[in-house]
Amino acid sequence: MSIETPATPESSRPGKMRIVFALLPLVIFAGLAVIFWSQLDSGRDISEIPSALIGTKAPSLDMPPLEGAIFKGAPMPALTDAAIKGKLTLVNVWASWCLPCREENPIILELAKDPRLTVVGINYKDQTENALRFLGELGNPFAAVGVDPRGKAAIDWGVYGIPESYLVDASGTIVYKRVGPFDERSLKDGLYPAIEKALAGKS
Repeated sequence: MSIETPATPESSRPGKMRIVFALLPLVIFAGLAVIFWSQLDSGRDISEIPSALIGTKAPSLDMPPLEGAIFKGAPMPALTDAAIKGKLTLVNVWASWCLPCREENPIILELAKDPRLTVVGINYKDQTENALRFLGELGNPFAAVGVDPRGKAAIDWGVYGIPESYLVDASGTIVYKRVGPFDERSLKDGLYPAIEKALAGKS
């Protein structure tokens, strides 16, 4: 006499599928949480986003000046290739409506005092009067400013979000990029070593 195994009721299968679908978002969330935590726990500065432009020639600069801006008693020059040619240059992308740009401005002002460095700015999607007010209130660190009202230059430079800064060596090569405002750590661990390396001709 043979014993037949009872068939699994068809009605139980949809129930199992519902459980699988219900658990799927939880599994995905847990996986993403592990990935994000491993990045945070690694000690890496997540604002140091790698750029495909590092090690390549900087995009051409040909932007009109910020009309009405003054630098060292003279009208602010336009931001062109000639303004940075042959100089170790920090290109800072900023706007008056950007709160982190305001927080970063004192640091950019200090960097502009470094005789080894030329600091220039790309004024991103801003109003002229607001940009002038920003520089008038907080101080103007820029030897030249180019206005980028539609963000075309920012696209060429691969801007993620402002403020953003690029260190360009004397040969016109991008050697360092910073996404977000500078702070003590990013200066010490990022920008300053990049400046020293560029000056030593190791970029």
